[in-house]
Amino acid sequence: MPTIIKRGGARTEYTRDKLRASMTLALRKRPVPREKVDEAVGRIEQRLMALGEREVKSDRVGQFVLDELRQLDKVAYIRFASVYFNVEKPEAFAELLREALEPREKTDAAS
Repeated sequence: MPTIIKRGGARTEYTRDKLRASMTLALRKRPVPREKVDEAVGRIEQRLMALGEREVKSDRVGQFVLDELRQLDKVAYIRFASVYFNVEKPEAFAELLREALEPREKTDAAS
């Protein structure tokens, strides 16, 4: 797995448990089975490997998580996105809601 480059420039090893924990937090009290979360984590890992890069920015990983959460559960997507994008204004939150409800094409596994 590639090394993850944090927003501040620090580098850290990829950790499956940390990724799963982030997704599980967003999915807290939502009706999504653990198996579905594990499958989503697996797809994210496949996308990371398909990039063929030794280092990947955490923003890219975050986008992969958003893609998966959007498919799994709209509420979890909004929860994660509101923290990820540091949403502070009601207008920005409303935009997240609109985006979550828009139909979206399936993303390419290599993007």
